[in-house]
Order: sequence, then structure tokens, then C-alpha cells
Amino acid sequence: MIKAFACDGVHLHRLADTGSADALRHAVWIDLLNAAQEEIDRVQQATGLTVPSEADVSEIETSSRLASRDGALYLSMPLVRYAEHGLRSVSAGFVVSPDRLITVRFAEHRLFDTYEEQVSSRSAPPSSGAHIFVDLMEAIVDRQADVLEQVRADLDSISHAIFAMGVNQEGGRKAEDAILRHTLGQIGRIGDQISHVRDTQVGAARIAPYVETTAADWLPKDLIPRLATLRQDIASVSDFDTYLNDKLQFLLDATLGFINIAQNNVMKVMAIASVVGIPPVLIAGVYGMNFKNIPEYDWAWGYAWGWGLIILTTLIPLAVFRWRKWI
Repeated sequence: MIKAFACDGVHLHRLADTGSADALRHAVWIDLLNAAQEEIDRVQQATGLTVPSEADVSEIETSSRLASRDGALYLSMPLVRYAEHGLRSVSAGFVVSPDRLITVRFAEHRLFDTYEEQVSSRSAPPSSGAHIFVDLMEAIVDRQADVLEQVRADLDSISHAIFAMGVNQEGGRKAEDAILRHTLGQIGRIGDQISHVRDTQVGAARIAPYVETTAADWLPKDLIPRLATLRQDIASVSDFDTYLNDKLQFLLDATLGFINIAQNNVMKVMAIASVVGIPPVLIAGVYGMNFKNIPEYDWAWGYAWGWGLIILTTLIPLAVFRWRKWI
């Protein structure tokens, strides 16, 4: 699918006709979403620029993501988008030239639709493809910050649930195990989100200085301070991401620590039960031997004596454990 936008000096408006190369020559921004080969050929004919393929924009090497050919910049980076099962990364490509911007996408992303809605109503529309590109980069960084703010809120909720569990936990060991299991799943999901955001951050951190340096000859002068501010924003988001990652690791260690405590409590109960059970079993075994010369067999209170020894030898280890504060 092709979306093309032109600027009439007052507003950025979408072109109704994108069926011919001539109609696309006046576009300042061409957005390709899962474009067919015929549409790609049409855009290349109209602009004289090469449209990267999905394999091209999915490369991870810096030399593949940042390139300059024939006076145009060929850039790519992963973007974070919400999918059915959480955040996912999708690759996006940008072809920036002095005349126009071409964006290449292979999955829908709300950021582009939101920008289209916002920029169409601006009183001062972007005057070049480079302006649109910087607008999109700023929106991407803002989107990263929004995702990380939600991650921080989720981590705060997890932190409260974990450390409140030992204070006012009700429902017994089974409920505690369920909470810990659920918490581990949440931490894993949030760690996955942070990793996707970090991929986008790395891409944005590479692109901003590259554009500022490589396109210095034709880049509009008013974009230079915006790119400098963009780099500062990327750095601050990266610092915040590092902080959240450290907090995530701390909460993971805390959760695993509570799990270890729970396992140790189970093993302690089993150890105490085995130690406490040894003397009564020994006494029962002695009086269960079939020898006629055991004197207690002839006592009137022999049965009570046996039970007394069993109970006493059970209580003595428990009292010792209690005195040593092991239980």
C-alpha cells in the first residue's frame, strides 16, 4: 500500500492519486506499507531512489543500517509495537533525500498513523522530507519514553506485591507459591519489553549523529538544534532504561530469594519431622522385639510407660529446636 503526502505551504495533505509515477513526483513523503513490487517500481521511477527490501531493513550491522548513496540517506531501525501477546519489534526503513522522505514498513504501526493525523492539522507544516523524518524520530523517542514509564509503573506494582507478601500474606503457602509464579511471569514479560525498547534505542542513537554529520551539506539549518536535542533525549531515555533494567534484576533476585526461602522452609519441616520421628520409632522398635525377658512386658503400667517414652522423646527434640530458635 502507498500513502503519499504533499505540502501546499499551508498543510500537509494526502495525495488521492498514487497510481502513476507522475502523481508521486510531487510527494514530499511516501509511506510504503507491505508494498507490492509494482508499487515499489512506481516509487523508484518517480523518485529515482532505491526502495530497500525487508531483508535490507532487517540487517543488524551498522554499515547496513546506515548508508549514503547518490546524495540520499538509507537508514533502518527496529520499532516497538503492541501485538496480541505484548510488545514486538518490527523493522522500518527510511530513505531521506533533500527533496523527500520514503518510509518502508512491513507491519502496521500506530505511530505513523498518529503522526499523519497530527501533522495534517498543523498551522506550520513540515517543509521537507528531512523535517518529517526528524518529526518521526522525535515521535519514536517519545514512544520509547511512554513505554518505559508504563514499565516503571508495572515494576512498582511488582515491587509492592513482592515485599508486602512477607508482611501481610494470607492464604498460606499455596497462595504464596501462586503469587511468586505469577511474579516470575510478569518479570519475564517486562524484561522482554525492555529488550525491545533497547533495540530501538540503539538504532535511534546511531541514526541521529549519522544524519547530522553525513547530511550536513543539505540538511536544513533549523534541524541541527533539534537533532542535538534528540540526541540528548535518546541519552536520557537510555539512562532511564538502564535504571529500569537494574530494578528489574533486583526484583528478579528478590523473587528468586523468596522462592529459595519457601523451599528452605519445606526442607526444614522435612528435616525436623525426620529427626523428631527417630526416637519414637526406636522405642517402638525396641518394645516390638519378641523377647520374653523384657521386664516392662510384665508391668501393670507397661503400655502407658511405652507411650510416655514415645511422647517424651518426641517433645524433647522439638523443645531443643525451639530453644535454639530453629523453628
